[in-house]
Amino acid sequence: MGLFTREEARAELDRLRPVLEEIVVVRADMMELSAALVPGGAPTPLGGLPERKAAEARLNELMTVVQESGAELKGVAPLLVDFPADLDGVPVLLCWLEGESELGWYHRADLGIAGRRRL
Repeated sequence: MGLFTREEARAELDRLRPVLEEIVVVRADMMELSAALVPGGAPTPLGGLPERKAAEARLNELMTVVQESGAELKGVAPLLVDFPADLDGVPVLLCWLEGESELGWYHRADLGIAGRRRL
């Protein structure tokens, strides 16, 4: 996939928001179902193994939607989504972290999230 401009990345993040919000819900469901399945785990009204497998399948589908957009899903807990871009001739990743209201950070591709800077 190609590079995103800031405007394109922000528009794509807005388009992906329902998918990202569903990832958060399915992720929590999957964790609760997984905890219920371990010996001695507290039962959950969410179900059992079939529901756990369905949640995992749905999570994989949602993650694929993000990846197919050209964005890079770097983390699921917390969600971390990067958009490949170029700032002043430098390869960067426009970076969104779960809980942030907007796409307002970037980091050089070779530095990772520890090198985040405000746009």
